[in-house]
Amino acid sequence: MRNRRSAARIAAAAVLGALFAATVPPARALDAGVIADIQPHRAIYKMSLSSARNSSKVSGVTGRMMFEWADACDGWTTEQRFQLRFVYSEGEAMNMNTNYTTWEAKNGLRYRFNVLKKVNGETDEDIRGEATLDKAGAAGKARFSKPEEQEMALPVGSMFPTSHTLGILQHAKAGDRFFNATVFDGADAEGSTEVNAFIGAAGSADGAQGGELTKGKKGWPVRMAFFPLHSDSAQPEYEMSLRLLQNGIAESMQIDYGDFTIKAILETLQALPKSGC
Repeated sequence: MRNRRSAARIAAAAVLGALFAATVPPARALDAGVIADIQPHRAIYKMSLSSARNSSKVSGVTGRMMFEWADACDGWTTEQRFQLRFVYSEGEAMNMNTNYTTWEAKNGLRYRFNVLKKVNGETDEDIRGEATLDKAGAAGKARFSKPEEQEMALPVGSMFPTSHTLGILQHAKAGDRFFNATVFDGADAEGSTEVNAFIGAAGSADGAQGGELTKGKKGWPVRMAFFPLHSDSAQPEYEMSLRLLQNGIAESMQIDYGDFTIKAILETLQALPKSGC
């Protein structure tokens, strides 16, 4: 998905990117109301193949994802566990289990990450590290301790994942349609990713899947395109669509990898306590 493009196409993409960035509202300090609305929670999603192009080698996807967003007083912790089975057109199958845990300071300046991915029972990736920003909107550094010791610079304007989600909610509540950000999540050793988000019109959740935790809550359809900073491709590595509620709960989501798309439907939802700090 990171095919090399012609110089002319890259240049055209750069021009379009500059025009797009010019329309994006500048970053703003987080409003206290955005944070106060967040509901720590544990959600289980059913994962399945939504669509596949004729050229796709993937013919089936089944599994589940657990997502947990907890309030740790001085920071936010998140945990994502994927259990997915991919079936390929040639008849082969692959089982992938991924556990991705993070801690992020509530001021958005410190971050720790741990990723363990297993394919067919064998460890495929084991990533661990931490990152810091000098101050909000400034540059920073990431340090990996696994799979090998490595240090990399984070560009000016970098954000960590929870701050990015809160930023989307901030812009959504303000009525902004676009939000561009540079995000470092530590999911691989390739560094930061540019995330271009388009935010649709607000609506209310019906609570059919999440009950009282979602019923009547305001939500926005959000479409995000992910561009690795060190890639020369004019196309995003992947895109994600989700319906994000004001309390941070995602009602549903779709992940588009180009050749195939995976959908996630909310099955169960459980409230977790707020720290009270």
